[in-house]
Amino acid sequence: MIPPKPTPRPDKVSLWRYLKLFRKDLLSAQPQRLYRAWMAEFRTPFFRSYMINQPELVDTVLKQRSDDFPKSGRISEGLRPLLGDSVFLTNGETWKRQRRIIDPAFEGGRLKSTYPAMLDAAKACVERLRAHTGTDIECEELTSHAAADVIFRTLFSVPIENEVAAQVFEKFRSFQRQQPLLNLAAFVPVPRWVPRLHSRNTQRNAKDIRALIARLTAERAELIALGRAPDDLATKIMTTRDPETGRCFDTQEMVDQVAIFFLAGHETSASALAWTLYLIALYPEWQDKIASEAQGLADPSFATVSKLKFSRDVFREALRLYPPVPMMVREATCPETFRGRGIPKGSQIVVSPWHLHRHERLWDRPDEFDPERWSTENGKTCQRQAYIPFSTGPRVCTGAGFAMVEGPLLLSMLLKNYRFQLVEGQVPVPVAHLTVRSRDGIWLRVVER
Repeated sequence: MIPPKPTPRPDKVSLWRYLKLFRKDLLSAQPQRLYRAWMAEFRTPFFRSYMINQPELVDTVLKQRSDDFPKSGRISEGLRPLLGDSVFLTNGETWKRQRRIIDPAFEGGRLKSTYPAMLDAAKACVERLRAHTGTDIECEELTSHAAADVIFRTLFSVPIENEVAAQVFEKFRSFQRQQPLLNLAAFVPVPRWVPRLHSRNTQRNAKDIRALIARLTAERAELIALGRAPDDLATKIMTTRDPETGRCFDTQEMVDQVAIFFLAGHETSASALAWTLYLIALYPEWQDKIASEAQGLADPSFATVSKLKFSRDVFREALRLYPPVPMMVREATCPETFRGRGIPKGSQIVVSPWHLHRHERLWDRPDEFDPERWSTENGKTCQRQAYIPFSTGPRVCTGAGFAMVEGPLLLSMLLKNYRFQLVEGQVPVPVAHLTVRSRDGIWLRVVER
């Protein structure tokens, strides 16, 4: 049984038809040939864009010459209301300064110190699910709740039940369903004086979320000033000085960063874990392997994480088939030549984990779910050259290590206590909202072990 993916469009459609498909769903707007192409050109009357799937080109753009291919300003159009000038959207010296402050909070030693909070969130998720055993549940709601709990416990030392945390979570659920990963401004140039293509609800939710985050940030600043702040990620980031300038983040900058931590640490993790639960329901033989392995979690120490091999391989395979961020867009700052083709300055360079992870000329059986592939020569090669769920190079997600502890841990704790079964007639269809989600949710039956 092959996991589902969107039905691609015909190879040739008009620009107007493409924009309509794009607005509906970014993934199904792309043609089938992209799963074999090393590079593809897309022309509009306004600019050109190029999708690159050849590993050497991806390496050039994301690793070797990343400064020559900054984040495209077109991407910020869709996310600016929520993320402001966060590290996800900035470029150049601003981005470098932000990373110098943020990166130390996610180093290996800090992961060990955040693990108890992750474990508490996983236990809380298991307990919440007990009331739903024997019933059909919508898994994206379950995983969103769990991932948000992890973020609030590790960032601000409060559970999701905290009044402000709960409000942020509810507002964000509304925001993510209304706001696509890219809006039409990514493909059609819109002058600055033209109102942005955001619904009133999107703008209101973004404003409300930022106000709530500002409240949490202000409260933490007071505790830091009094010397009574908990030693969590928020305290670490707010008290870290840029080693080059000696400056800390001011309040506005911190709100921007917390917004992206919540987006990256909650939205992407929720997407990945929900698809993982669906895949193990589709291939139930993996559930017992993970459940058996998870007995080791009786030891609450961080060292246990390294023993979750089955869980980690399954989660890694889910990230391959359903990468939470399906496409990344960079901009060429000077004329280039890729594969003998001239790339004009200002062209949009699209790197698509969605297509790269399923590329027919790179992966063995690219559309099949096979967690054992990571121990094969093809799997090892592709993991180095064609696997970028967290991006790669200087702009690799700073929370990648965090996610690869959180995901397998939550998965192991859930399967230690429950089985997940398919629901007849419920086949999830992936679409791109802020992340790759299912068009009508992911419905599974949960059964207590």
